[in-house]
Amino acid sequence: MQSIKDQTKEEATKEEATEEEALHANAEPPEESVGVHELRSFLKAMPDERFSELFDIKASRPSTGCTISSIKCVHDSLYVAGRYNKYSRSLCQTPWIIDGQKKMDTSVEEIITQPLSLAIPSDDTKFSSSGREDVDVRMLGAGRPFVIELVNPRKIHMCQEDMVKIQKEINVSSEDLRVTDLQVVTKLEIKVLKEGEESKTKCYLARCWSPLALTDDALQALGGTKNLVIEQKTPIRVLHRRTLSTRKRVVLEMQAVKIDEHHFSLELETNAGTYVKEFVHGDFGRTCPSLRTLLEADVDILELDVLSVNVDWPKSLTS
Repeated sequence: MQSIKDQTKEEATKEEATEEEALHANAEPPEESVGVHELRSFLKAMPDERFSELFDIKASRPSTGCTISSIKCVHDSLYVAGRYNKYSRSLCQTPWIIDGQKKMDTSVEEIITQPLSLAIPSDDTKFSSSGREDVDVRMLGAGRPFVIELVNPRKIHMCQEDMVKIQKEINVSSEDLRVTDLQVVTKLEIKVLKEGEESKTKCYLARCWSPLALTDDALQALGGTKNLVIEQKTPIRVLHRRTLSTRKRVVLEMQAVKIDEHHFSLELETNAGTYVKEFVHGDFGRTCPSLRTLLEADVDILELDVLSVNVDWPKSLTS
């Protein structure tokens, strides 16, 4: 037999349920949200007659004709790629301008783009490359990949024979520079160059000096160093134009060869973005570890060469 207390509780529950149903019955249905794409598709599919019924839009007839002041026709950019070798230790990659003053007579960019601009007139040229070397660093080996964008070119149909002719004109114009594999590429192909920026590696050859007479054993021990992780603060020499930060880089391998008691050559492979000069001398402790801490001796770099930029781009044109 149900108690009076349970009976009262059951009646209260029924009353609450009845009130809730009444609230739902009187409530307005939720608004259905329509996105921009759905609305655009709906209007596009609507017949003209139905649109006119729903929307009263009256277009007025123009009373005067339009006047065209000028017509300018432009063409998509043309992209020319290749590789360059730099044999001078006093040639910058791009024009060196400080406070409006040009500091050097010419540059890698100017030597390449001048003959190219004469052969293919355009509104402007934009030079970019797979990294850059310092003005006093040579670029050897197979060269550094580069691409030049010719903005609104006046000629667009260039065969490979035309590229070979331009390449010869570039190479005879300077003894400090040599271009290979000059070719027309597509904008899509340039993405391969950009995507490989972080994953590429480079090989270097450095000529180093130490006031301490280094032993053969000390130099040979460097050859056993593999995948050395280093931390580099933005070097002092570029701090005026680069953001101050600490970057982790990897020295994949290195090999030192003694020249005499105070000089040795160092061949090493690193990942992209490694400051090799600072790795050698330590940059007042801003690069750690460095060759200086590994050898426990003062070390400085006298000369540096880039032996290779390990990016398979653009395609080789030599057999």
